[in-house]
Amino acid sequence: MTTPAYPLALDLGGRRAVVVGGGPVAARRAAGLAAAGAAVEVFAPWASEDLREQAAAGAVVWHEREYLVGDLVDPEPAWLVHTATGDRPVDDAVAAHAEAARIWCVRADDAAASSAWTPAVARGGADGPAEGITVAVTAGGDPRRAVAVRDAVAAALDSGTLPVRRVRRAASTDSEPGAGRVGTVSLVGGGPGAEDLITVRGRTLLAAADVVVVDRLGPRGLLATLGADVEVIDVGKTPGNHPVGQERINELLVLHAKAGKHVVRLKGGDPFVLGRGGEEALHCAENGVPVEVVPGVTSAVSVPAAAGIPVTHRGITASFVVASAHEGADAVTAALSDAPVDATLVLLMGVTRLAETAAGLVRAGRRPETPVALIESGWTPDQRTTVTTLERAAADAEAAGVRAPAIVVVGDVVSVRERLGDLRG
Repeated sequence: MTTPAYPLALDLGGRRAVVVGGGPVAARRAAGLAAAGAAVEVFAPWASEDLREQAAAGAVVWHEREYLVGDLVDPEPAWLVHTATGDRPVDDAVAAHAEAARIWCVRADDAAASSAWTPAVARGGADGPAEGITVAVTAGGDPRRAVAVRDAVAAALDSGTLPVRRVRRAASTDSEPGAGRVGTVSLVGGGPGAEDLITVRGRTLLAAADVVVVDRLGPRGLLATLGADVEVIDVGKTPGNHPVGQERINELLVLHAKAGKHVVRLKGGDPFVLGRGGEEALHCAENGVPVEVVPGVTSAVSVPAAAGIPVTHRGITASFVVASAHEGADAVTAALSDAPVDATLVLLMGVTRLAETAAGLVRAGRRPETPVALIESGWTPDQRTTVTTLERAAADAEAAGVRAPAIVVVGDVVSVRERLGDLRG
């Protein structure tokens, strides 16, 4: 036969299906039919262990004998038959009997001689956003090719790179808190900015979102992959400009979740590393909204890595401290108070008050000649690194025109960059 041109999904629930053969292929076919709810009968003089277990569990009925003329129609006609004996004359006979009785027949030995084909099937996870999605793949009688494509589709379903979001009919336009069922909020760490550095879980949830509340940093390019009906709320902040305050962000998450929507809070880096994710999670919990957190690749470690700077390195330091420089030098030196003297210091939001912070670190005992790296726009095509020292950091940053977003690394590990250079792919 030629490649089938009419793909079809069958409801086999309670309907008689016959499998001829007792080997591993027959066992797989029988298991698939049983999972679809069919009343499965197997005809074979012997059976593999898997098939015996199915029969013992009552999933299939095993007739321990050779296939006979009439087995497809007695006691009632089968709706579908799979023949997988490995014996060409027997498979030919089964196919001929099925044709005469107008029963669809799938042959394991010769797809070209079948009246029906079993595709390679990818199914969405039972508890994930792709739940309920079934994709069947045929490849012109080339099962290995079909399986390869099936596996790629399954991976795309799991990763969220396919549009898996449920499209629901709007039962109500009421968006007041408490209307209808309560949705969910997912605090998703988007990583340092590159679209392919978000986690698989984060990407999957983003693909299934009804509402996305997004920061300025993170993989904003992924927003272009969302459906036109997905509501995107931009709450991005820049230094000195916070158009949407944190309290309002908290309110937005709860408001949309209580309207029954799946809300993704897409943040740069990791939600719980100076990302105020804890505040958002607490607000959701206090208002009865289910919330989950999806870790992200924090910029505190990944951006220095992109610049060829490991935050720890054998022979240099075994520890590092991450701090926000937003509140000034006193907060930074307090964060370092219990750290080893050789600990690497990674500063987030450190450009605006760099002169004050650098002077405070020198007063606190850091050597003026301590290496410093200023890494702008990490993991983007605009990534740039300026290497300086504590005593020269502010002047060199001004001369180079360093701008946020940038990560400041203070410590002898900066010297490793001389041998590695940038490591961003």
